Amino acid sequence: MDQFANSELILNENNNIYHLNLSPKDIAHKIITVGDPMRVSQVAEFFDEILFSTQNREFHTTTGIYKNEKISVISTGIGVDNIDIVLNELDALVNIDLINCKLKSNKTSLTIVRIGTSGSLHPKVQCNDLLISNSAFGLDGFIYHYRETDDFYTEEAIEFERLTKWKANFAKPYFVQADYSLLQHFNNPIFKNGITITSNGFYGPQARSLRMKHDWKVNLEELPTLKIHNTEITNLEMETAGIYALAKLMGHKAISCNAILAERTSGKFSSNPTITMNLLIEEVLELLHSFKG
Repeated sequence: MDQFANSELILNENNNIYHLNLSPKDIAHKIITVGDPMRVSQVAEFFDEILFSTQNREFHTTTGIYKNEKISVISTGIGVDNIDIVLNELDALVNIDLINCKLKSNKTSLTIVRIGTSGSLHPKVQCNDLLISNSAFGLDGFIYHYRETDDFYTEEAIEFERLTKWKANFAKPYFVQADYSLLQHFNNPIFKNGITITSNGFYGPQARSLRMKHDWKVNLEELPTLKIHNTEITNLEMETAGIYALAKLMGHKAISCNAILAERTSGKFSSNPTITMNLLIEEVLELLHSFKG
């Protein structure tokens, strides 16, 4: 494609990218994503200096300096549908000439770290633990709307379907791993690790039942026993697999860091989520600051 149509690469009147309302100068190449717009300020409290801040819809962005390193933090809102918007528009900011609406010849790779909350499935992962998603199963199916994504329907995804008695009318799962260089760099005893399930909803899609009963064919207690390459399924959330898949397709590096606030099988919920989240933010900022990959 030589040039993008106005209906495809949508820009605001100020020539900023449409949903995020950002220009290329507004973001760093090291980016933290959070779900909750309020959490952007929680992360930015650790910055030594604020360079830029704006908000449009649920997308709150702050760029600042942390120990002489320029870092941006941006809220995505909840779910992989929002991840699709955020990662495509972040990629456009660094890899598309927004003035001429053409691809740049030299591509830029962003480093993206998700800081998010999650519920544990495994007894070894408890409330207030910090966990790295080594890899993730995406249950939303969105990645298959893109070309050259059949490779995400891996033997692991097929095995997941078999072990969970996956229903034919559910979205086809996909399996994707974190960036290897970030996994090596974030190899720290403070983090537990495992396989994350990324669901396309909070209630039924995560086997929660209020008035409406979910239709999973496997109990949550069974999921941790379904090892993939000797790695256990440890937690549920709503963004990681989408971040990993899009980052891989676009040539960016991504890793997901989870604050465990709920134990799904025991019914417990964290009594001090703010303390846990602040601990995760501090650890991520230190590791992201020192990452040179």
